[in-house]
Amino acid sequence: MRSNLPIINVYTKKSTKSKLSTQLLYGETFKILKKNKSWIKIKNDQDNYQGYIKRKKFYPNQKNTHKVFSLSAIIYSRPGIKIKKKLSFGSKIKVIESKKNYYKFDSFWIKKKDIKKINYKTNNIFENIKKFINIKYKWGGKHYSGIDCSALVQLPFNFNNKFCPRDTKDQIRYFKKKIKIENIKKNDLIFWKGHVAIATSKHRLIHAYGPKKKTLIMPIKKTIDRIYKTANLKVIGIRRMS
Repeated sequence: MRSNLPIINVYTKKSTKSKLSTQLLYGETFKILKKNKSWIKIKNDQDNYQGYIKRKKFYPNQKNTHKVFSLSAIIYSRPGIKIKKKLSFGSKIKVIESKKNYYKFDSFWIKKKDIKKINYKTNNIFENIKKFINIKYKWGGKHYSGIDCSALVQLPFNFNNKFCPRDTKDQIRYFKKKIKIENIKKNDLIFWKGHVAIATSKHRLIHAYGPKKKTLIMPIKKTIDRIYKTANLKVIGIRRMS
């Protein structure tokens, strides 16, 4: 099945009061493992992540042709007529009609400038990472309305049609090339227990940082010192993607 909603919350238990596990973006596909009257247990095809979603009518899988490139893209009931919904960066659609500056997908329209072809890749995996600066921190979030640290790493990989685990504990094992702090460079990943940041240069990083409640760029040394002083956590590893 595939998500036909801009965002679907995936919970750890069959309750909206349980912890948010992750989210599904529009067009993401999943397998149904179990279901009852109100809830469905699913496994996300993108990263094999499991959790519970509210039972609704979902669409069958399809071969998507495009993906959302903007941080958030307005969708329309017809060209020029906005509705109160937006698709987030990385959402996937199948274009079925073209009209001037718009593409049609399912029963909606989207501006051509907001999407790229499904096989589009960036030269730098984190080329679009700064789109998320000042986006609210949200545990389990992977959406323009809120994102967590590991999703900030995962989303650019998914956008480039590459696999990346959802959680930091799996990401540090997945990326195997170990780097010393003195050799750090742009795009290296810095891990603490339960947290990850992306180096934007030898001296600065970007991360979705819970204590500051948003995604921001900070000096690497200052961040390492701050996390140690406030959370008593040391860096447990630095990884290079290749």
